This record gives sequence, C-alpha cells and structure tokens, in this order.
Amino acid sequence: MPMPLFFRVARLALLACLLVAAVGCASRGEVPQGPAAVDLPRFMGTWHVVAHIPYFAERGHVAARYEYAFRDSDKVGVGYHYREGFDQPEQVREARASVKEASGNREWTLWFVGVVPAKWRIVDVAPDYSWALIDYPGRDMGWILARDPMMGDAQYQDLVKKARDHGINARQLVRVPQVPAQVGAPGFGEPKGP
Repeated sequence: MPMPLFFRVARLALLACLLVAAVGCASRGEVPQGPAAVDLPRFMGTWHVVAHIPYFAERGHVAARYEYAFRDSDKVGVGYHYREGFDQPEQVREARASVKEASGNREWTLWFVGVVPAKWRIVDVAPDYSWALIDYPGRDMGWILARDPMMGDAQYQDLVKKARDHGINARQLVRVPQVPAQVGAPGFGEPKGP
C-alpha cells in the first residue's frame, strides 16, 4: 500500500473510532451525579451505634447512641450517650457541628469541648433514613448507625459490605452491644465495666 493511501485509511479508521465513541457516550443519557444531598431535617434525631471501628474515646461503650438537633440554620447540637457497662450510669458528651453545605450536607466538623475539631462524613444513608454509614476522612474510623438499636445479621452484613465499598476498613468494625444479651456474642465488643 503506498504511503499516502495508508495515512488516509488510518485517518478514516481513527475518525470512525472517535465517532463510535461519541455516539456511545451520547446514548448513555445524563452523566451520573454524585450521591444525593443529605436531608438534614430527616437526619436529625436519635441514631444508635450498631458498629464502629473502636478508638480510645468510644472503646468499651455499650448502649451507645448519637442524638442530633438543630441549633441554628448551619449548626447542629450533638450528644453522644453511652454506658461503660449495662449496670453503669449513662454518660453524655456534648459537641456542636458545622455542616458544609457545598458537600451536600455530608461533611461535618464536630467540635468537642469547644476547641477540638473532628471531621465527620456521611458516606451513605438509607432512602428511608433507617441507617447511615459514617467515616472520618483520612483516619481509619467508621460507624454503622441505625434508628433502631437492634439489627439483624443479614442487614448488618449488607451494611458491612456497603462500608467496604465506600473505603471503610470493614474488617475492623466491631458491633456495639445495645442490650445485655449481646455482651460476649461473636462480633460484639466487650464493655469497660460490669
């Protein structure tokens, strides 16, 4: 094949490939968008800690839950309620959070004791807001929260898979006992106290 003819055929083949690619992209419809914004009013209220990657501030807690309530238009009051054993008194840690609106209400900065900031991100939430997956960007921390303190094994395993899909180190997740019967069961953490 003479050289000029070779270049013309190659050019036509390249144009055909580009045309096929363009048609393929156009037939897909809309470009997929990121996750939908979190509806903050629906997110407010009580969330039980079904599982977490234990760290010093929450290790050994039982009956743990977070309670969220609006303080201002862009501020949220956070209460972390827990016991160190089922026979121990309930304790509460208070914090405030500011919500980054440009993140679809998914990225929060929590302030404990007024001066210690912590990053917090809602990576997934159920359509009916019955469960949520949370992480701490850049740190090996994660939580599975639910409106109901009790969760069946099948749903829990499904959420562990979702957590893994979102980059949470799911192998380190430990279930938090919400009732005394869960203490000592496989996969559940041990309380600090009796």
